[in-house]
Amino acid sequence: MSSNSVYSLHSSNASLVVDCTSGAPVVLYWGGRLDNATTPEMLRLLSTPQEAQASVANEAPIALSPALGIGFHGDAGLRVHRNGRDWGVNPVVSSCTQPDDQTLEIQCIDPACQIELHYRLSLDADSDTLSAQTCLKNLSSAPLQVDRCDAPALPIANHLSHITAFKGRWAHEFQTETVGPFHGSFVRETQAGRTSHDNFPGLIVHDRLFGEHRGEGIALTLGWSGNHRMSVTRLISGRALAQLGEVFYPGELQLGEQETYESPVLYSSVTDSGQTPLSQRLHRFVRSHLTDERMRGKLKPIHFNTWEAMYFDLDTPRLCALADAAASVGAERFVLDDGWFPSRHDDTAGLGDWTVDAQKFPRGLRPLIDHVHELGMEFGLWVEPEMVNPDSQLFRDHPDWVLSVEGAPTVLARNQLVLDLTRPEVCDYLYAHIDALLQEYPITYLKWDMNRDLHQPGDQHGRAAVHRQVLAVYALMDRIRMAHPKLEIESCSSGGARADYGVLAHTDRIWTSDSNDALDRLRIQRGCSMFFPPEYMGAHVGPRECHITGRTLSMALRAGVAIMGDMGIEANINEMSQDDREVLAAAIALHKQHRELIFTGDVVRLETQDFEMAHGVVAGDRGEALFSYAVVATPPHSAPGRLRLHGLDADRLYEVNIVWPEGIRSHTPSILDVINGQHVSGDSLMRFGLQLPILKPETLLLLHLQVR
Repeated sequence: MSSNSVYSLHSSNASLVVDCTSGAPVVLYWGGRLDNATTPEMLRLLSTPQEAQASVANEAPIALSPALGIGFHGDAGLRVHRNGRDWGVNPVVSSCTQPDDQTLEIQCIDPACQIELHYRLSLDADSDTLSAQTCLKNLSSAPLQVDRCDAPALPIANHLSHITAFKGRWAHEFQTETVGPFHGSFVRETQAGRTSHDNFPGLIVHDRLFGEHRGEGIALTLGWSGNHRMSVTRLISGRALAQLGEVFYPGELQLGEQETYESPVLYSSVTDSGQTPLSQRLHRFVRSHLTDERMRGKLKPIHFNTWEAMYFDLDTPRLCALADAAASVGAERFVLDDGWFPSRHDDTAGLGDWTVDAQKFPRGLRPLIDHVHELGMEFGLWVEPEMVNPDSQLFRDHPDWVLSVEGAPTVLARNQLVLDLTRPEVCDYLYAHIDALLQEYPITYLKWDMNRDLHQPGDQHGRAAVHRQVLAVYALMDRIRMAHPKLEIESCSSGGARADYGVLAHTDRIWTSDSNDALDRLRIQRGCSMFFPPEYMGAHVGPRECHITGRTLSMALRAGVAIMGDMGIEANINEMSQDDREVLAAAIALHKQHRELIFTGDVVRLETQDFEMAHGVVAGDRGEALFSYAVVATPPHSAPGRLRLHGLDADRLYEVNIVWPEGIRSHTPSILDVINGQHVSGDSLMRFGLQLPILKPETLLLLHLQVR
């Protein structure tokens, strides 16, 4: 809908209004669904500006690309030049079209600087999620140097004064951090060449009282797996804006005549009822738009991964014995991790030589795969295509195939270098070897790893290459998937360092973290769930003693945490006690019983005290729910309180059962002795809550609710 060059897009719960009347396109409103009685003219009237003292008469607008040429005093989202000239860009709207009710396309031209900008904004009707992208074209015969070209900027209302963003490190990803009101810029940036462990490209700007089930907020995330920058800036005038885009190395992006650059897509959703509804909208978008068609609605199989069971010490008989044990507890996919290719006895050699090690596997992988198939399991394989060890035949044959900086000493990380995928011959080599494996063996799954940052991302011509490297990775993944349509690919990057909406368009699962410590995983998976639905979160049951934290945790806790994601096992089952094997098998059976709910339901996070954590999934029709409650530390009181649930139907009766762990009891009579099989209203569970039993630290309960 448009009125006097003001355009509106509406979804079920959101509205976007873009004003194109004054030259540069401006988002006039991005928030909750506007009433039909509210017109764009009213919004323009209500936003009438006033000249401030010691300021210009007409302040530069917060355009989709805030530009230097119109006197914008903030951080310009578009920075280009030609040998120091043509930097003062002033793109003016030349056309606006609405191909359909949910999409707006805007073209802007700057005839003086000879550039064209094309914006595409699309508001999904069902998920209330906005997709926004900027496309820059060079109209001149002279090359255009691009230093910055962000996705479209979005204004931030004054009352949205707080920011929740992510921090972290290896094995401790998706840790949230909230900052309060500030003046100037809040900036999160990475130049790691991948999404990174410490700067996931997503944040939420919200009001002071924002929580899981109350308050107003805007979520923003960038669909990109390389260098990126996010900023929220409050100008001296009090106006604020959010800007997300790619970060370029010096001279990295130059456009010839008629050449174009497309920014990564910015995804955004809004809420006036808290963080959980915001996540649910983003999850709906991921499921309907970023999930490949062949995966929609698929009940993903239980993984068994060999890494923490065997590391590099592989041979067929022991792997077959491990497969027997995995099948006996209910695994449905067996993934052979690192160590299967030549010279791979540790992490110092072999990367790049993607053939099966004849010493470890004299008859190849066929005997193992046949055994796995006889047990009723699929077979998957670990690869790390983007990397090479200096001690490898590939590097000895092609030492020039790596990213590097001329004249600087080579930076090794994890004993490996990064292959230059911007060279077609490198991608052809990788494709040929991976394709040969997939042609020879019935492999249905690749765990695609990337275990280091890009420290010296220079190509064979000495130019910075991160942007092209990321696009080449995407293209290689797509090429392999096109040749093998049933293949699934997991995005792993020493854990969760490549988890973003960009890579989701090319992969089917995220390895959330290298840490399988169940207590750490509770917080990691909670943070991850803000942007990713449960079926994308790889969640494995690790060994009794976590090799990263050294912490020893019960099987009931380890398995209970893994049940609520894309469940798997990463431990030597043959070394487990019989009791632990029985508990693990019971957990896997419980996950299978409820995985359709887990993979399709709405995530509901509950607000709890510091010593406890709780969340759940609720069916779309509100007829069923599964909630997890964990005591992670010693409680401050002798008796717990009540757990108030959310997301249920207040008017319906639910049968309540504590389904995990099996046979749990308190030292004195408690709710555990009376609740199973009882029918209570959704209203009572949400308003009054369920009295919790006295539990020891490191104990987890799963509650199943079913309308009867």
